[in-house]
Amino acid sequence: MGRERWMKSNIQLIEAQLLGLADRCGFYMVLLGQVLQSLRSLKRRSRDVLDQMNLCGVLSFPVVMLIGAFSGMILAVQAGIVFKAYGQEREIGRLVAIAMTREMGPVFTAIILTGRVGSAMAAELGTMSVSEEIDALRVMSIDPAEFLVMPRFLALVIMCPLLTIYADLIGVIGGAVVGNLQLDVGYSAYFESCKKQLLNKDIYGGLLKSLVFGGIISIVGCAQGLKAQNGAEGVGRATRNSVVISFVMITMFDYFINSFLRYLYD
Repeated sequence: MGRERWMKSNIQLIEAQLLGLADRCGFYMVLLGQVLQSLRSLKRRSRDVLDQMNLCGVLSFPVVMLIGAFSGMILAVQAGIVFKAYGQEREIGRLVAIAMTREMGPVFTAIILTGRVGSAMAAELGTMSVSEEIDALRVMSIDPAEFLVMPRFLALVIMCPLLTIYADLIGVIGGAVVGNLQLDVGYSAYFESCKKQLLNKDIYGGLLKSLVFGGIISIVGCAQGLKAQNGAEGVGRATRNSVVISFVMITMFDYFINSFLRYLYD
């Protein structure tokens, strides 16, 4: 009898979790559809979009540059240890360039924006939701998706690829500095190795990832904020969930995009 009760409670818990997951995914898709539909009012909201681009892009620039530089430097050091054993340390440029453009640039930029911007979006909209400001907007016939979500979505979709480009460049330059100072690899040999191996598909693939990641971060953060309930505790829960869910979805879509690009180019 106790075993049956235990199995039943576990089944009910799994059902509740699956229903909650389906509800969140459905809400994300509906919100994305509403945001895309509200792009027709972009001209009226252009000022809001620019403000959000400043908040999520310009103010995130120093952190992205710092992480990008040290990512390239770490790659150069680790690759140099292996390549030097085979007398191929001059080839570290190709590894740094490919790793930064394909993976580390887009993913690290998305992680930074998730922690800095996505969580802030969830907290801001969550505070508005629990204080009934969102309901007040609806009473005044103002669509929250158009007024609040669309500028944030568009700003992140634009700024995430731009920040990724800068992270890639700084990472490659950081690798060149480490290669020259610690591995005695000349700058000309390093950048020649980068140019010889790096292809357009690597750059475009990384930018496609960052475009998708920007959309994920904004939609998840705003959706969690809009669904926040129960005061300060609910705002904290929405902020935490936005970061966790964004990390998971970034990792999942990173794999899916890699598989798609491999199928496309092979």
